[in-house]
Amino acid sequence: MSMEGKICIVTGANSGIGKATAIGLANLSATVVMLCRSKETGEEAKKEIIELTGNNNVDLILCDLSSQKEIRNFVAEFQKKYKNLHVLINNAGVMKKQGAISIDGYEMNFAVNHLAPFLLTNLLLEILKLSAPSRIINVSSAAHRMAKLNFDDLQSKNKKMRLMSIYGNSKLALMLVSYELSRRLEGTGVTVNTVHPGMIDTNLGRDMSKFSQKFGKGLFKKPEVGAETSIYLASSPEVEGITGKYYTKKEQKQSSKECYDEENAKKLWKITEEMTRL
Repeated sequence: MSMEGKICIVTGANSGIGKATAIGLANLSATVVMLCRSKETGEEAKKEIIELTGNNNVDLILCDLSSQKEIRNFVAEFQKKYKNLHVLINNAGVMKKQGAISIDGYEMNFAVNHLAPFLLTNLLLEILKLSAPSRIINVSSAAHRMAKLNFDDLQSKNKKMRLMSIYGNSKLALMLVSYELSRRLEGTGVTVNTVHPGMIDTNLGRDMSKFSQKFGKGLFKKPEVGAETSIYLASSPEVEGITGKYYTKKEQKQSSKECYDEENAKKLWKITEEMTRL
């Protein structure tokens, strides 16, 4: 269906699943705001999206999601240019080896995969409410199933932790606060759903071992496949009003048992508020 008149933000829209998502939304005539870290690759992607779709309503606003200051600057710039926001797709993510630290002093996977979408979403909540019905889509990962949050080590300092566990923890954290946000937004017309895009060929796994990269290469699908569920959740009338769910291949699935622990979700929400100075 047409999304003409709908304003959408896609984070990490210069490559991979984010770019494919932006192309899909632009093809539906939406106004697409690309949140990208790099001006060069962002501009290249913007030009390509416009050429591919014939939709000139594609905008680029720069932001490094590992910096909370830049996230706040992004929101200020967005609100100067736009009065509505109908879809927010928190797509951008990283998979960084243990020891990578953000400018704010947080473990990088946790900073970009959890803190960044939490802060960005909360700063945009009022405009999302004013634009309702509106939709928030958080791109998670099946890796959350391998995780179990340790509130005494949210920064993954335990040297025995492997990369997929660290990454999985950040995605489990995102799942917990996504479900909590869906409960907090009941009755507002703003929905919150999460997505596992599948095993997709992107730059995300570049810090994995060469063996893991080579082994998984044959299993990975194209970014267009990974974008399908996000585009579906952003545009389909079938999911109007549905919230607090986990989707893969455009179907509702059960996430891990850990995701449904409301006590842990409330605890993590409070901690995350403090970490993002909300």
